[in-house]
Amino acid sequence: MVCPFDRAQALEQRQRDQAIAAQLARPRSTGPSLTHCQDCDGEIPAARRAFGGVTRCMPCQITFEKGNR
Repeated sequence: MVCPFDRAQALEQRQRDQAIAAQLARPRSTGPSLTHCQDCDGEIPAARRAFGGVTRCMPCQITFEKGNR
């Protein structure tokens, strides 16, 4: 008989793998990033701009994403 803890761990791992795969499958923004945030006009750090297609600073992006949920 299979231990319930082993089954729970396997289920958790499967869900984690599916969530990671879903994130990797999402289309990513490409192209140049803005140097200043489109919402607050604050400077976007170079490390964040390196991702490509970035248009908002981190605080404004968090606010934007919370508003879309």
